[in-house]
Amino acid sequence: MLERRLETEGPDALLDQVELAERLLAVRTLLAPSEVLFLYVMVRQALVRSGVEQREVADYLAALLLEFGQRDRAVRVDWNDDHCHRYLVDILADLESTQGDRRFRVMLHLGNYALWLAGLFPQYIEARRLRRAGPDLGYYDALGRRGFAMASDHEAADRYCLDGVLETAAERYPALRLALNELSERVLFPSGHSQ
Repeated sequence: MLERRLETEGPDALLDQVELAERLLAVRTLLAPSEVLFLYVMVRQALVRSGVEQREVADYLAALLLEFGQRDRAVRVDWNDDHCHRYLVDILADLESTQGDRRFRVMLHLGNYALWLAGLFPQYIEARRLRRAGPDLGYYDALGRRGFAMASDHEAADRYCLDGVLETAAERYPALRLALNELSERVLFPSGHSQ
């Protein structure tokens, strides 16, 4: 039955099945699904529940989570960058002093990093706000949305075929963050409470 469905409807129909996410979460053996498959299904289904249907956005966010989850990639504009940006204000300072393709990458990193932190670690942001008077989720939302909007308007977005994904990310940023909050609470920190 699944093979027939795959032939007639393609892989997306199978990947969108709610039961698939439940089955992937239930796997408790060494024969686990690949992290690529697991993250795509979890991100895709969380986005759909948040009202974001575009598969390209799910592809982008799953790839972002995979890449930012490696070593210190989340705090760098790209793998070969010497600068670490632990705070959004550092990314804004970098944005003011850069041009060309690097400027595009810094804009994109602003959106990506804000979404990474606010989406997966909202409790961390709230704890920092309470202990050290750090910024709240609204600050991350505003800067993340701004980063994606600026990046979507850059000529490099069209060249890399990211303009549509980045426009959607800017317009639907709150829904994306809430989807990642849900994913974080469900998969990464099951006992936590998302914002």
